[in-house]
Amino acid sequence: MKKQHSVDGVIIIKKYANRRLYNTESSSYITLEHLAAMTRDGREFKVVDAKTDEDITHSILTQIIMEEEGRGDQPMLPVNFLRQLISMYGDSMQAMVPGYLEASMESFRRNQAQFKSAVEGAFAGSPFAEMAKRNMAMFEAATSAFKPAAMAAPPASKDDEIAALKAELSRLQEKVNKLG
Repeated sequence: MKKQHSVDGVIIIKKYANRRLYNTESSSYITLEHLAAMTRDGREFKVVDAKTDEDITHSILTQIIMEEEGRGDQPMLPVNFLRQLISMYGDSMQAMVPGYLEASMESFRRNQAQFKSAVEGAFAGSPFAEMAKRNMAMFEAATSAFKPAAMAAPPASKDDEIAALKAELSRLQEKVNKLG
């Protein structure tokens, strides 16, 4: 099979009737787990039906989310959030929800990256650097859930976000000082 890429560098994944996924970049069959890993790595891809060439990326990504949620470790999407999301289907505001969710997640990611950078910078070169890394890992695990309450709140200003990060950093510094 011929290697195939779209103009913008997006990897084309073909889904065949037998439910197999074919990566046209690597000329190999892959699984949903491979697509999840590609997503985590920031690799752009488009999944198309091999017969009709229809773009089915949305349904494949939804399928990946369902499998991740079904693993039972710790679901990321709380039941209340799922109920709220379902209730928005057919609502007059439905068209606005995707943009709002996308902007909320981007803001969340930005704040998480800023906080991580601030904590790593504060402890660089100190004997507590390893402890800070472990605390950061726990923080990332705790904040990985996308909470509906956070969605309902209006977006904070940059100054409010910075103040909140500084306050959290102070609380962490106090905890580290108590340990030392």
